[in-house]
Amino acid sequence: MSLVPVVVTGMGVISPLGLNCQDLMSALLAGTSAVARYADLERVGGLRSRLAARVTGVDPQQVPRKIRRSMSLMSIYAYLASRQALAMAEWPEAGLATGRLGVVIGSTLGSTETSEKFFADYFRDYSLERMKSGLFFQIMGHSCAANVAQSLGITGRVMAPSAACATGCQAVGYAYEQIAFGRQDAMLCGGADEFHPLTAATFDVMHAASTNYNDSPGSSPRPFDKDRDGIVCGEGSGVLLLESKRCAEERGATILAEVVGFATTADTSSIANPDSAAMLNCMNLALADAGIAVEEVDYVNAHATGTLQGDVAEAEAIRDLVGDRVAVSSLKGHLGHTMAASGSIELAACIGMLQRGELVATRNLETVDVACGGLQHLLNNRKSATNIILKNNFAMGGINSTVVLRRWIK
Repeated sequence: MSLVPVVVTGMGVISPLGLNCQDLMSALLAGTSAVARYADLERVGGLRSRLAARVTGVDPQQVPRKIRRSMSLMSIYAYLASRQALAMAEWPEAGLATGRLGVVIGSTLGSTETSEKFFADYFRDYSLERMKSGLFFQIMGHSCAANVAQSLGITGRVMAPSAACATGCQAVGYAYEQIAFGRQDAMLCGGADEFHPLTAATFDVMHAASTNYNDSPGSSPRPFDKDRDGIVCGEGSGVLLLESKRCAEERGATILAEVVGFATTADTSSIANPDSAAMLNCMNLALADAGIAVEEVDYVNAHATGTLQGDVAEAEAIRDLVGDRVAVSSLKGHLGHTMAASGSIELAACIGMLQRGELVATRNLETVDVACGGLQHLLNNRKSATNIILKNNFAMGGINSTVVLRRWIK
């Protein structure tokens, strides 16, 4: 349980559904799909999926050239989202370099696009003469976190978790722990990723990418639906500013929500196939950390990506936890799977739901798979005075993570 109350005072989003939190929430509540067919995917031999959820409208030129040289698209997304979070929180410029503000932002990999361009050139004649000096800073594993800290002059702790689909959720949890135990006063935290055909190919090779809806992009992915056929990969960044309640109140900051619990666990039963018992354990540990009884949970924001096995395992775990008493939905049908950014973008959306008193339904869920039944699936948006949200993100490699949010009441 947290020794120091931890609150959210700022949020920033660069997503396939909008370049700020307000646009994201408007699109989610309107039931908009960000998924489209991309001709670039047709050039990849053996790749069956043609769908992706891409960010549009970001001009890299808006980032000063001096700091942009070391950034790939994912770092640009993380930088812009971080600037939004700091602005929303009205974080003072003088507070950036005190050492009490840190950064926890992760990605699945370094920039795949940058790596591809380098090796395409390198293999022409095995020469390094054309290699740019800033290339390494775009492909290193902690590229997003380092670029955000460097560009904004943040001198506190810098961490860069890399746990695929669980990354953004883990980052928020780790930031929560840093503040809860007094190591930092505030943390910029979340995840970022950029789309590349090899991302979709990774899931396609495992028969986990959506391939049946290439001619009707808005119909996929389909979390929990009987006709789901896999993931649609996306990109973007979500960044939250967490700080201690004391720090926020001293600054007179507007508090958006409270982070009250976190757990992350390893499922060692399989590196590829999810296990419902391990997921259930993670959720129970997060609630125990929060000191919250399962009866207090009002809504579960599921990871549910639209895969055959993953959705069933998570549905079983949620059913064992709350039965059909609690509303459940996934945002992947709107956003696609934004990979390392999914946890933090979806957490920002959860906070938006808390503030608006309205829960977003699962898009494309038309007929619930019998194996995913026994839950209170949201088929339509619902007005709800929600207090406690349990947010899941589960990743390949057996990495599970859950964050518990509480509506802020003055």
